[in-house]
Amino acid sequence: MHGCRKKLKYFWMSLMTVFIIIVVVSRNPDQEKNSKSKVLYPSATFWKSLTPHQAFWNQQQQILDLHNNPILNRPNSTLSDGLPAWLNNTFVNESCEPDFRVMTQVKDFSSLPDRFKDFLLYMRCRSYPMIVDQPDICRDQPFLLLAIKSLTPHFDRRQAIRESWGQAGLIANKTVVTIFLLGNTTAVDNFPDLSHMIRFESFRHRDILQWDYRDSFFNLTMKELLFLEWFNTRCPGANFIFKGDDDVFVNTLQIIDFLNSLSPAKAQDLFVGDVITNAGPHRDKKVKYFIPNTMYEGPYPPYAGGGGYLYSGHLAKRIHSVTRQVALYPIDDVYTGMCLRKLGLAPEKHKAFRTFDIEEKFRNNPCAYKSLMLVHPRTPQDMIRIWAWLSNPDLNCQ
Repeated sequence: MHGCRKKLKYFWMSLMTVFIIIVVVSRNPDQEKNSKSKVLYPSATFWKSLTPHQAFWNQQQQILDLHNNPILNRPNSTLSDGLPAWLNNTFVNESCEPDFRVMTQVKDFSSLPDRFKDFLLYMRCRSYPMIVDQPDICRDQPFLLLAIKSLTPHFDRRQAIRESWGQAGLIANKTVVTIFLLGNTTAVDNFPDLSHMIRFESFRHRDILQWDYRDSFFNLTMKELLFLEWFNTRCPGANFIFKGDDDVFVNTLQIIDFLNSLSPAKAQDLFVGDVITNAGPHRDKKVKYFIPNTMYEGPYPPYAGGGGYLYSGHLAKRIHSVTRQVALYPIDDVYTGMCLRKLGLAPEKHKAFRTFDIEEKFRNNPCAYKSLMLVHPRTPQDMIRIWAWLSNPDLNCQ
């Protein structure tokens, strides 16, 4: 029995996953009386050899998990020499050139919609050049950083946010900084050239961040990665981050009150929003969030709806550090949930985040927004009107 324990201990230390036979020695009371033992052999191998997942994302994540395994990759380790050939793969494409190997690795690649093909070809890219930066915007170490995902032509939404809930400066005695996150809208997607207008907007307001990559729905995860890299470099002193879309209304005053009420322990790894649990990929091709079986299999981890969520700067740095251990996924809020799960964390649901709106009968009631932190969706005109309601000192909601 002592020899068997030594073998098991060596097995867990070395992760020798193939060609191991475990011998279990078992005794029953009758055998104990006679000091005899019977050796029982397992009917099947205890540890199966590694085989790739059928779904492409799961396979890529399996590669990353083994690549980042601290035992397989410890100094002078030879354990990785016995790994199967399919694990001999590259993990990051810094030059952001298309990886044409996926055309044969995903069996139905040719029949997938173009948005999937584009995502898969560039799935390994992790870095793109920055076109517009604001290197000094966080020099005062903001209490709250509002990071808003926007598209180049959404000038009216950005301006409405600036004039309402996204006002930068000293709000409720706390420093608030607002930035807008943009990619590059190109002629490929039938967008007009708005680069001159973006440069003027950036010069006028000093709150635009833009990277040179194709700004599409499936590339929102890339926007997340690029923002986290920027945050880690340009704004690491921010206490908290609200990250959301440009079609939401945010009660910034209520968010600041909520953050002020937190204990230091609660604030450190804060991540709150409208959390979705027990969800999985949509298989209906007509749905915007459709994901084919060949792309992903399994349930989603708990995740906060991408309309908007609130988290700590401390946790943002932790998420940034773990992104290289999680394969890119085309739905950004699900990807963030995957990163949290990799950290052993989960987002916390908060009833003040209403990413699926409030009841219609309350939508024109100013007091309905008093205790909320986020409502989705809202037009630019709605944002200005609701902010005026909440900023009115005569508003009485008792």
